[in-house]
Amino acid sequence: MNATQLATELGISKGRVSQYVSEGKLDGCFTGDGRARRFDVGKVRAALDQRLDPGQMLGNGASTKRRIRTALPDVVPVEQPPVSEEDSPPAEAPMSRYELARTLNAEEAARKSRRENLLAEGSLVLAESAGREAARALSRELAQVEDLLRRGARVIADDLGVDFKAARKILLDLWRDHRTLRAEALGQKAAEADLDDSESEADF
Repeated sequence: MNATQLATELGISKGRVSQYVSEGKLDGCFTGDGRARRFDVGKVRAALDQRLDPGQMLGNGASTKRRIRTALPDVVPVEQPPVSEEDSPPAEAPMSRYELARTLNAEEAARKSRRENLLAEGSLVLAESAGREAARALSRELAQVEDLLRRGARVIADDLGVDFKAARKILLDLWRDHRTLRAEALGQKAAEADLDDSESEADF
C-alpha cells in the first residue's frame, strides 16, 4: 500500500503520512523509499496507536485514532462483581450543625423536665433553696443559744456577786470560739464528701 492509499485508509492527508515517516513514527512499517515505498497497514495502525502524542489525539488525529483502532481486536471489559448492600454498609452522613443544635436542645429539655418532676415529687431539693433554709434555721438556733448565755451570765452575776457584763463576755467568747472551730471542721468534712452511686449516676 503506497502513501496515497494509506492516507485514504487512515482518513488523513498524504502530507501527514510523510510527516509521520520523517518523525520516525512509522519506522519498521514500510519497505522501499520515495515512490517505491510500500506500507504494511497493520503495522502502521499498531505503531500509530502507540506513538501518537496527546496533541495529535485532537482534531484530525482523533479521527485517525478511531480508524486505527477499528483494525485492532476489541478488548472486552471485565465486569466487576456486584457489591451487595451487606458488603458495603451505608456511610453515615456527618451531623449538621442544625441537627447537632437540635440534639443538644432536646437533651437539655429532657434534663430540665426531669429536674422539675423530681422537685414536684420532693425527691430533689435545689441547693440554693436548701442553703437559704438551713441558714435561717441556724440563725434561729444561734440566737437562742446567745440568749441562753446572756441569761446564764445574769444568774452567775447574781449568785456569785460578779459583774454581769464580764460574765456575759466570758461565756459569749467561749461560745463563739467553739462555734468557729466547729464551722471549720464541718466545712472540711463537706469538702471531702463524695457523691454516692445514685447521685453520681443522676444527670441533672
